[in-house]
Amino acid sequence: MNKKQLSSQQTKQKIADAARALFGQKGYASTSIEDIVSATQISKGNMYYHFKNKEGLLLYLLDEWNREWAEQFQAKKARYHTVKEQMIALVEHFLQDGFQHPLTKAMNEFYATELITSPNQDRIEEMMREYLRNYEELLEEGMRTGEFKPDDARMLSIILEGMLAGMEFSTNKMSFEQARALYLKAMHVFLYGITGLAEPPAAEKANG
Repeated sequence: MNKKQLSSQQTKQKIADAARALFGQKGYASTSIEDIVSATQISKGNMYYHFKNKEGLLLYLLDEWNREWAEQFQAKKARYHTVKEQMIALVEHFLQDGFQHPLTKAMNEFYATELITSPNQDRIEEMMREYLRNYEELLEEGMRTGEFKPDDARMLSIILEGMLAGMEFSTNKMSFEQARALYLKAMHVFLYGITGLAEPPAAEKANG
């Protein structure tokens, strides 16, 4: 990488870092390109050279977040011996990362208000498929090891993603510990359903 390329990359990263902080503080709609220009002291023309518009900037940041999320989870995954333990760790990682990340608010706002009219729906769908592939690989591994009954791993990954995404909106006013308890309960229910038990034990049925 020559000096010009390095300078361009540094400028792009400076814009991205400022936008991430502003999206975290103000949300997506309330952050303007002018806010980012003011924070970086980079000209609007230079900003548009690197990013087509505010939506393109957010999607770039979400791509970065997805890569970091996957890398961090792969590093954690090696600590666990069974696929069940890995899937519970996945939920913990999903929750901790989402609670702490500055883009969570902006992402949820964008998906709720802008996604339906976005010209980048194919790109966004590909991001979602990356999550699904992580889940699907774990489910397939559990089926190979006999921890889970044979089933359609692709379909189960969609069910799992729908459950986690739905709970993200349901827990946005909870404390971290309250949300953690709910997520772990949901994951145990999910895992119970794919381990091969036809129905709950009699004692559980009586209590339910």
